[in-house]
Amino acid sequence: MQVSEGMSPTVLTVGPDHTLRAVAQLMSRRMVGAAVVMDPDGAGPGIITERDILRSVGAGEDPDAELVAAHLTSDVVYAAPDWSLEQAAAAMVRGGFRHLIVVERGETVGILSVRDVVRCWTDDGAICPVPASAAVG
Repeated sequence: MQVSEGMSPTVLTVGPDHTLRAVAQLMSRRMVGAAVVMDPDGAGPGIITERDILRSVGAGEDPDAELVAAHLTSDVVYAAPDWSLEQAAAAMVRGGFRHLIVVERGETVGILSVRDVVRCWTDDGAICPVPASAAVG
């Protein structure tokens, strides 16, 4: 099975100047664990995850003052839609992260989470691919 079959094609996208609270609220409302960060001045899409926000709040930083740009996950790994789910899972394990931005021809086409991989690998009738209504961007 390929990444394109398991990824969510609907991606929550935010800017680098959003506050951590604003992003946390969007992620909570849309029930996602990560947002793709589009910075017109950046080299490519970035990612902010629930873990990044948790680290900031845990360090006593003010989520109303802290901006996404200061808390992006470093060393973003991108997946291609034609990667196997095994390749994607191996990249997640090696990198110690739970989300991959899926890029094709320089454009973000989806996001793949560990949860998506597990859905695809279970035999109990779990949904794969993720329905668009489950992950709103």
